[in-house]
Amino acid sequence: MTTSTAPATPAETTVRYQRGDFLFATARRALLARGALGTVTDADPRRLARSAAAELERSGVPLAVGVLPFDTGPGASSPGHLVLPRTVHRAQADAETPAAPPAADLPAPAATRRLPSAEGHRENVRAAVAALRDRDLRKAVLARALELEFDAPIPVEGIVRNLARGNPRHFTYAAELPGGRTLVGATPELLLSRAGDSVFTTPHAGSMPRSADPETDRANGEALLASAKDREEHDLVIDYVVESLRPFCRKLDVPAGPELVSTPAIWHLRTSITGELADRSVTALDLAAAMHPTPAVCGTPTVAARDLVQDLEPFDRGYYAGAVGWVDAAGDGEWAVAIRCAEVAEKSMRLYAGGGIVPASDPDTEYQETIAKFRTLLGAMGLDDSASCGGYRGG
Repeated sequence: MTTSTAPATPAETTVRYQRGDFLFATARRALLARGALGTVTDADPRRLARSAAAELERSGVPLAVGVLPFDTGPGASSPGHLVLPRTVHRAQADAETPAAPPAADLPAPAATRRLPSAEGHRENVRAAVAALRDRDLRKAVLARALELEFDAPIPVEGIVRNLARGNPRHFTYAAELPGGRTLVGATPELLLSRAGDSVFTTPHAGSMPRSADPETDRANGEALLASAKDREEHDLVIDYVVESLRPFCRKLDVPAGPELVSTPAIWHLRTSITGELADRSVTALDLAAAMHPTPAVCGTPTVAARDLVQDLEPFDRGYYAGAVGWVDAAGDGEWAVAIRCAEVAEKSMRLYAGGGIVPASDPDTEYQETIAKFRTLLGAMGLDDSASCGGYRGG
C-alpha cells in the first residue's frame, strides 16, 4: 500500500474521486482511498471491529475504510463492509479551501417513485405516535425514500463534487457497497472520532427547515432552540450517547445544553461531547459499534424502535442511517452518521430522508422536514423539491 501526502487541497482531492474509490472529506481535510488489498465483512459491528484490528495488524496496511448498515441486529440483511485500500491520499488545510467548480447537473429523472406517498408518511407518523404509547417507546425515527430512474448512467463523480461544493462544513462521503452500488452523501453529523486518548462526538437531534427569507429563517432557528418537543428529542440522544461512551472513558465533558447550528437546508440542535479513553486498545470502530445506531437515527429503546421502523417503512434502509468512515492500525479514526445520502446503481438511485418522532410530533411538520432534508442530494443534482413532494406514482 502507498500513502500520499502531496500538497493538494481537500477540494482538489475531492475532484480526483472516481466511482469505486472511497472518499471522506470536508473543506479542511480529505481522505481518498483507491483499490482493495482485501476486505472485511461481518453483520455484527463488534466482530467487524475485532476482525478489522486483527487484519490491519496481520497485513501491515495502515487503515481500513468502509460502512456500517443501519440494522445491526440478528438477521440483518446488509453486513458491515470494510476495505483495506491499495493507495491512500490525504489532504489537510488550515482553513477552508476554495471549492472546485460545480459539475454539470443531471438530467431530469425518467421515472420517480416515492416510498411511501406524502399521505402514507403522515399516516406512518400517526401510527408511530400511537405506538410510542402502546410499545412503551420514547422515540422512533421514520424515513421516506425517493427512487429515481435515469435513461443514462449516473455521473456519481459530479454528484460528489456538487455535494462537497454546496456543503463545505459537512462530511462529504462516497463508499462502494456490496453488490456494486455506491453510497454518496454529505452529512453534518460526526458519530465519533478517536485520536489517541481523545474521543469527540457531535450528536444532532431536533431539526427545522431553513428559509430563503432572512427574518423567517432566523425565527425558525430561534423556534427550534426554544422548542420543548425538539429539546426532549435531543436530550434522549445525548443521554444515550453518554451512557454508550461512559464504559470506555475515564472522563466525559458534556455541555449543559445544545447549540444551534445550520446546514444550507436545515437548522439543527447539536451537542459537542469530548472524552478521554480509559483503554487505548479500544478503537474508533469499537466505539462506533458500541454507539450505533443512536436514537438520532433509530429511536429508543433501540430494539423496539428498530422493530417499529421496520414495521412501518416500506423499504429496507440498507446503509442509510448507518455509519461511514475509517479506522487505522493505531485505533484512531472517524465515523460519520450516513444521512443526507443516496444509494446509487448504474441508472437508478434511492435517496433517503427521515425525522425523529416523539409524542408531540405533528404529521405535516414531519413530512415537511423530510422535504427539506432531501434538498441536500436534490440540490447536488440540480433538481428541486418537486421530485420529493410531487404526485405519487406507485409503491
